[in-house]
Amino acid sequence: MTRLSGELRTARACGAGYVKIVHGYGSSGRGGAIKAALPARLAELKKAGRIRAYVAGEDFSPFDADARAMLDEFPELRRDADFAQGNHGVTVVLL
Repeated sequence: MTRLSGELRTARACGAGYVKIVHGYGSSGRGGAIKAALPARLAELKKAGRIRAYVAGEDFSPFDADARAMLDEFPELRRDADFAQGNHGVTVVLL
């Protein structure tokens, strides 16, 4: 989670509007430790105003309100290989 915070700061400093975190799903078939810890950390960052939104890969589709907001601002996300694929191993963050 420390590395995540640093990478998000770097992405923002470089002018990125969003990042896609590839964290994997874990080998247990239930989701790994990173997958489990990520939503809580991202919720903290959102509450603190350090990110604007985040969408887990399994929700990254036109049916999710935060995903639609991301698409409105960054329409190129519709061409992302994980868009509407239900990928549990990624999370998209709007900076």
